[in-house]
Amino acid sequence: MRSAIVVLTATLAGPATAVAQTPTLIVAAERVWTGNTASPWTEAVAVHNDRILAVGSRAEILAMRGPATRVIDMPGRFVSPGFIDNHTHFQSAGALLLGVNLLDVSDEAGLVRRVREARDRLPAGAWLTGGEWGAYESWAQNATGREQQQATRTEFRPHRGMIDVLTPATPVLINKWDRSAYLANGRALELAGADCAWPGVECENGAMTGRLSAEAAARVRRVIPPKPLEQRLAESRGALQHLAELGVTTIHDITGPEQMEVFQKLLADGELTTRVYARPTLDRWDELRAAGIRHGFGNDWLKIGGLKGFVDGIMGNSSAHFYEPYLTTGVRGSWRDMMMQPPGMLPLLVGADSTGHWPQVHAIGDEAIDTLLDMYEYVIRNNPPRQRRFRVIHTQVIRGPEVAARMARLGIIAEVQPYHAIDDMRWMEERIGERGRWAYAFKTLQDAGVTLSFGSDWPGTNASWYTANPLTGIYAAVTRQTMDGRPEGGWFPQERVDLETALRAYTVNNAWVAGEEKLKGSIEPGKLADLVVVDRDPFRVQPSQLKDLKVLMTIAGGNVVWDAAARPRTE
Repeated sequence: MRSAIVVLTATLAGPATAVAQTPTLIVAAERVWTGNTASPWTEAVAVHNDRILAVGSRAEILAMRGPATRVIDMPGRFVSPGFIDNHTHFQSAGALLLGVNLLDVSDEAGLVRRVREARDRLPAGAWLTGGEWGAYESWAQNATGREQQQATRTEFRPHRGMIDVLTPATPVLINKWDRSAYLANGRALELAGADCAWPGVECENGAMTGRLSAEAAARVRRVIPPKPLEQRLAESRGALQHLAELGVTTIHDITGPEQMEVFQKLLADGELTTRVYARPTLDRWDELRAAGIRHGFGNDWLKIGGLKGFVDGIMGNSSAHFYEPYLTTGVRGSWRDMMMQPPGMLPLLVGADSTGHWPQVHAIGDEAIDTLLDMYEYVIRNNPPRQRRFRVIHTQVIRGPEVAARMARLGIIAEVQPYHAIDDMRWMEERIGERGRWAYAFKTLQDAGVTLSFGSDWPGTNASWYTANPLTGIYAAVTRQTMDGRPEGGWFPQERVDLETALRAYTVNNAWVAGEEKLKGSIEPGKLADLVVVDRDPFRVQPSQLKDLKVLMTIAGGNVVWDAAARPRTE
């Protein structure tokens, strides 16, 4: 075991000098995985305020404690750097946690239960919206896509009578996952002034059923007031707690102006417990340039990160763009507005890169990925040399190993979400056939030398729900099996990666892809004290057990932001 390393602190007046500091916090465990390849294993970590002071053996670190040092001794437990999630939609997740999530609901009992629970969480007067019922109605969660599916049951068509008695004062406007159906309760219809004369309002025996067309739902939506700041803060507090429970200490978030206001308020009030690398959209690059804002503007808790662009659609609704048509629809997918509307994607990439921003662009289908790589290569060849950490967001279906080799040659990062693989396998091969072999090709990308960046896409799309739990994502990458262990050996098992690769992709790599490798991602003196304590050592359990590991404690900036022993975990 190597000796403890004490941080050298520098003054503004001169060079760094050794300063004897007393830890404010010591964390000791059975094993500490540092993420530092030179010394990956240790037993204890000393923290001074928000920074790591030293790492070393239990005896060495405990010898540093002072009378005010808090000692957290976790024998038999495992410590790693705090998890970093490369892709979240925090605002949507908060709304789902406080509001209603119906993605896995396709019957009256489930609808009633979820609506009742959401009604009790929401503040008085708030609208209950969204929900996305029925996403797993045809293809159940944990389906592999290789077993014979049961015949699709009768489509769930909810009626306002199912929920009116529960929500006399709570207006409700919810929708099916594919936006093909909408349901309003009596209170919402009343507030909108709806009646049977409205086009798109279904009525039976002169009474509104609550079922609406998209056009009628849009008319109801016009009377929904903007969410007050207090409701948005409540949603965010719930989302922050959930992330803390899962050991997530940084998120790379798709953050709009409305949510940025909330993050700033939480930061000012000392309530921001997860660090935010906020990603505006790519079409904002010139506004950011004009305001003098560059990549990394902000502080250790909240900063402007890369700029997100969009090339194609998603697999969930068969709109990801391929060279060959989907087997199920006969179409090849669709391009997003950034590709089709002026000025087009390439000028956006050229402009953003010219001012030092890092484009991070969504591309899912094989043609979409190749098209994006063509544009990235143009930017690299034609703009002056500079530090670039471009990402292909999702990198879901490549044509083959030659694409991975090209990404490596260009230095392009694969921003992937492993849980997608074990959720999407339920219908992937049905839709794209043999091309499914190159879906979520983690090992091919790794072997080519592409930097892997892992995350969640929490809370998912309108077609799927994705967990924010990094341990579940690690399980998915290592096993490529559904949560109940199918198929045996994994889905295209040649694309599995080992545990350390997956763990690094959630920590060390994600710090690097954000340009924050000097601040976080590993447990080293001088870095931010972001740590997670897990109940068992993932290196000493079977791969099938990775999904069952639990976070016992999360530390962000030297503060315990989650302690499983102190309060129950939310679901």
